[in-house]
Amino acid sequence: MAEVGKAIWRETPDLGFLNEILAMPGGEAVAACIQCGTCSGTCPTARDMDYTPREVMALTRAGYRDRVLGSNMIWMCASCYSCYVKCPKEIKLTDFFYKLKQMAMRERYENPASKRARALAKNFAGVVRWLGRSNEMWLLMRYFLATNIFGAFKYAGMGLSLLTTGRLEVFPKKSKSASDVRKIIARSREEAAMRP
Repeated sequence: MAEVGKAIWRETPDLGFLNEILAMPGGEAVAACIQCGTCSGTCPTARDMDYTPREVMALTRAGYRDRVLGSNMIWMCASCYSCYVKCPKEIKLTDFFYKLKQMAMRERYENPASKRARALAKNFAGVVRWLGRSNEMWLLMRYFLATNIFGAFKYAGMGLSLLTTGRLEVFPKKSKSASDVRKIIARSREEAAMRP
């Protein structure tokens, strides 16, 4: 006989997790969700997620902190806002998932998708702090050095094509307002440190 659905979990839910979520700005989205599944149906990356957006909303309401914050779903979100556009309750799921991602980073939850996403975010911020803007060449070099240098070879053909057509900048140009960008980043870090 074929197994239907997913296994029943034997872990105890963290009932304080839902209260934490509801207390966050925008956290009321969890209570507003009607579990229609439209978000999961419109999500372009749902097939690569361990839990769909609808399932993450349900798990959050049920208090499964470890499953939600340890999920690759919050890291696989493409930030395309398709879920928000189609949601009958107009829940800004992308913003909510971003908050879950911040919580997962703060609480040091790890999975392969989160490690890569964290490396990309850290190196993106480093390049922007350095140049005052993004530079794809330097971002990718730093990213592959941090995650898997041999992974870069998979993209060598595309990189060469982008270089020869002038679409990839080898020598980065600093923005005239790079120092202002550094001040903005420093200020946002100060404000983030003051949040509970």
